[in-house]
Amino acid sequence: MKNFLSNYFENEANKPVKNHYPGPVIMISRECGCSAKRIATKLSKILTGYSFHSETKTDVEWKWVSKEIIEAAANELNMDTEKVRNVFLGEAKVSLEEVSTAFSTEKVYDAEDQQVIETVRKVILQLAEKGNYIIVGRAAGVIAQDVSRKLSIKLMAPLEWRINRIMQISNLSHADAQQYVLQIDRQRELFVEHVAGRKLNNNDYDIIFNYSTLQDDHIVDAIVNVIKNKRFFAEEEDN
Repeated sequence: MKNFLSNYFENEANKPVKNHYPGPVIMISRECGCSAKRIATKLSKILTGYSFHSETKTDVEWKWVSKEIIEAAANELNMDTEKVRNVFLGEAKVSLEEVSTAFSTEKVYDAEDQQVIETVRKVILQLAEKGNYIIVGRAAGVIAQDVSRKLSIKLMAPLEWRINRIMQISNLSHADAQQYVLQIDRQRELFVEHVAGRKLNNNDYDIIFNYSTLQDDHIVDAIVNVIKNKRFFAEEEDN
């Protein structure tokens, strides 16, 4: 992933999609305090090493992306990465003070923001159609909802559990952790609603996991089993 930004547009984004069946792609949405990156890392390694195809076919590498999408969009727009990132919200990259002052509950996206969103949309669709990607956040589940072979996942947990987890990993007081979690959740909701043009509900996801009651390996194993039973790669194999 180290050379993702420098090689992305030259080696991937500008290539025509050769796959007649767009995907497969996995999109992971998460509430604040649920570690989608750990799930994505493990899942990408398992899917890369596990043969879903016949013995005569070669396995393909699965990659997971999140911040790389922001970097690719910034590169195309010739814009500072932080400026692009500010249209979104990174869980571990924004201080409490920045969260409370930079984002309101009535976020308004201006023309420059919209240009960023459209560029990110293009990057996500190119990755989703190319396939063999796990995309974390960035409203990917909404943007790539029409890709034929996709799996949309959401990680959730009770609010108090997530507050306690943020307290532990960030060494915050209960009050500060609660403010942080609520602000991040609200900002993400507003952004996804802006992209989708409506409020999302549970029907927008294929699978929802309670992150507070399941270990990472349990979630990854369940996703792999769904992929196998769903015959995620059947169109490739039948072609």
